[in-house]
Amino acid sequence: MADSNFIDYVKILCRSGKGGAGSRHFHRAKYIPKGGPDGGDGGRGGHIILKGNRHMWTLLPLRYRRHVFATNGQSGGENRSTGKDGEDQIIEVPIGTTVFDADSGDFLCEVTEDGEEIKLLRGGKGGLGNWHFATATNRAPRYAQPGQPAIEKAVVLELKLLGDVGLVGFPNAGKSTLLSAISAAKPKIADYPFTTMEPSLGIVDYRGGKSFVMADIPGIIEGASEGKGLGLRFLRHIERNAVLLFMVPADSDDIRKDYEILLKELKEFNPELADKSRVLAISKSDMLDDELREEIAKDLPEGVPTVFISAVTGQGLTELKDLLWREINSEENKNNFTITHRKLDTRHRVQEEDDFIFEQEEPEEDDYSNMTDEDWNEEFWDEESTVNPE
Repeated sequence: MADSNFIDYVKILCRSGKGGAGSRHFHRAKYIPKGGPDGGDGGRGGHIILKGNRHMWTLLPLRYRRHVFATNGQSGGENRSTGKDGEDQIIEVPIGTTVFDADSGDFLCEVTEDGEEIKLLRGGKGGLGNWHFATATNRAPRYAQPGQPAIEKAVVLELKLLGDVGLVGFPNAGKSTLLSAISAAKPKIADYPFTTMEPSLGIVDYRGGKSFVMADIPGIIEGASEGKGLGLRFLRHIERNAVLLFMVPADSDDIRKDYEILLKELKEFNPELADKSRVLAISKSDMLDDELREEIAKDLPEGVPTVFISAVTGQGLTELKDLLWREINSEENKNNFTITHRKLDTRHRVQEEDDFIFEQEEPEEDDYSNMTDEDWNEEFWDEESTVNPE
């Protein structure tokens, strides 16, 4: 994966800007010996903003932009001049990007629409200048609010492909062959395991000019949810699919057992995947005669729509598309299609990506990082003032 342009996992260090300090300036002018306080407010710090971009399909640009820092707000000036706001940093990401806290593994947010903007880290508020604190009993306040501190957080961005149908199967089950047969996608196809090294998307044409998107992910093996094989790196993409198409080759020793192993790996990765609509396709069925097909049909999993297909001869492909279209548009599927993102844990981390990040030390200063807005105003607010700090 090191040489691939498809990057679906990246860890970055983000820091919003600090708010500028309020000014303690007093007005000075000829013939005005006591001009009074006129210190302006500090500018707010820059935000860190995520923005969806439908023209992007990989997190590759962020692989070389691991530290995203917004600029600080400037301090207030004389004549009640407000300091300049810090510059926001906008991070463009593909649609389907999910964000996790790198330290706790908690889910933070996701970007699902083109142009959608999510404020990942808020810039610090600028401090109020001393003119806010002037009262009848305190006409010359020689203090002002400091700006709120920056927020620094390491986050993990995961890309989960948006597809209507996700292909699930062991290596060499015929997933890439099927995708190439019913769509214009051209995934790599070979006769050795793990030919597919990165997910592929294909648009499948249906009747009446309709279409749906099918996603092919690398093969899953038993133990993938615990870190074996390549499936661990790509199981996350299945979370985005509305319908799961399980593929088991007709020459399998036990089709039911293989299906149950695949289903077990998905449940262990994310139990919510068990609630998705499922379809079972017996691939490479051109090797079967009618007698063998009837024999296999007696021992198939119950309650799962099944179809015998052959991507080489085209057998059963029309029936498969009809079945998938019905499942995608069924009322039950639309009502139950919710995504619950599992918490990021150490088994789902890419260590070589994590090690690229390093923490930057800030100069020592007063620590206000754990203060809420209420604490901040209480700490740096004149109790006699009647001005609303907001």
